[in-house]
Amino acid sequence: MQLKESLSNRKTAFVSGSNRGIGFSIIENLASQGCNIFAHSRKKNSVFEKKINFLSKNYNVKIKPIYFDLADTKKLKLEISSLIKSQIAFDILVNSAGVIHGGLFQMTKIDTIKHIFDINYFSMLEVTQLICKTMVRKKRGSIINIASVAGIDLHEGNCAYGTSKAAMIAFSKTLSFEMREHGIRVNVIAPSLTKTEMANSREAEKEKSFLTLDKNPLNRMALPMEISNVVSFLALDMSSFITGEVIRVDGGNRF
Repeated sequence: MQLKESLSNRKTAFVSGSNRGIGFSIIENLASQGCNIFAHSRKKNSVFEKKINFLSKNYNVKIKPIYFDLADTKKLKLEISSLIKSQIAFDILVNSAGVIHGGLFQMTKIDTIKHIFDINYFSMLEVTQLICKTMVRKKRGSIINIASVAGIDLHEGNCAYGTSKAAMIAFSKTLSFEMREHGIRVNVIAPSLTKTEMANSREAEKEKSFLTLDKNPLNRMALPMEISNVVSFLALDMSSFITGEVIRVDGGNRF
């Protein structure tokens, strides 16, 4: 009940990578707390639109899909700038989009590493730089970046994915200092491997090997809802004194 009341003033959120997995769980959770949402997906998807229409009606909120490929900088800027020009003012930004990769440095093409950074890091910078302008004008806001424990507990095979998430964490901490005077909080959530379609990919097999009983007391993968619950907490005013933090959601897992 307390969460619902905290977002009853219809805060507006932008969530990238919300088509499925953690991203979709985030928009579902925020919608349940009374938040209006711009839900980003790479491609137009009728199934996705049906799901967000259901959420919109079920929770009596507005959820609008927005489509662009994060690798297409021109399209990214065009779509977000059009929202800003239409006087949309954002209270919450969740950078959830990302791609996973596993491979030893000697076996990984530099172009592949650049692509991972383009999606996981540089596109996040682009989105954040555009949307936080509206937050600066309002003198308030919450930016939540979804990183990974792979960006903290770096190990072999993480020359692209892990280092891109480490860069995200470093950027978020830096931005938290810059945004303090504007009343904007910046925090990071670092999940361990989460039970999504991505977890079934070949690229995720390396991460699964670390989910052993002696390293993970709960002996399972995280659930998307367990990540999105933390997002909702950081989006709410009850977390108003939390900024510059990296919150692990990993079941106690340590590599």
